[in-house]
Amino acid sequence: MCMKFFWIRILNMLAGIILYAFGIAATINANVGYAPWEVFHAGLADAVGLSIGAASIISGIAIVAMVTALGEKLGLGTIASMILTGVFIDAIFTFNMIPRAENPIIGMILLITGLFIISIGSYLYIKSAFGVGPRDNLMVVLSRKSNIPVGACRGIVEALATLIGWFLGGTVGIGTIVSAIAAGFCVQITFWVLKFDVTAIKHETLGDTYKALVDRRRKT
Repeated sequence: MCMKFFWIRILNMLAGIILYAFGIAATINANVGYAPWEVFHAGLADAVGLSIGAASIISGIAIVAMVTALGEKLGLGTIASMILTGVFIDAIFTFNMIPRAENPIIGMILLITGLFIISIGSYLYIKSAFGVGPRDNLMVVLSRKSNIPVGACRGIVEALATLIGWFLGGTVGIGTIVSAIAAGFCVQITFWVLKFDVTAIKHETLGDTYKALVDRRRKT
């Protein structure tokens, strides 16, 4: 493993997570209804008296524990996303980096902008090849265990997350529906513009990354 290339991958991963957090914050401050997982995180945050970022971290830890118990291998990016996304979301809100939309038109523009920012973050994050995030891991393992298509698993899980979050006090609105429908299209458009083939990426597990670093150290 070339160490220069390794650190470029680390920077891609971190930049992707930061952009992902900015995108999530933008969809929240769009003020037209949270995206499905953010409905759950906001509801959980209200229920237990935490920030949305902290609720995201707790949710991520629970999901990682679940997929690990089901036999899914984790990557460095999975762990980093689990922790840092929530940290960055809280930092963005603490320093008021994104203004809150005051009318629905501005809100919808901010929402779609946020979805594209998330898509660019996903591109950088996936490009680093350190593994997918906890929630994507959950979709994959549920699909594998149930033989239900990944898209269907995503829809079921996000619908449950939205319903539970709504009962806990999370904000549901037109933006929730738009996010659920448009998120995939925004990702597809972004990947097409960047000529990025997600299927060509071979993700490393934590074990793979550790072994590659040890081998590199022995050679030097």
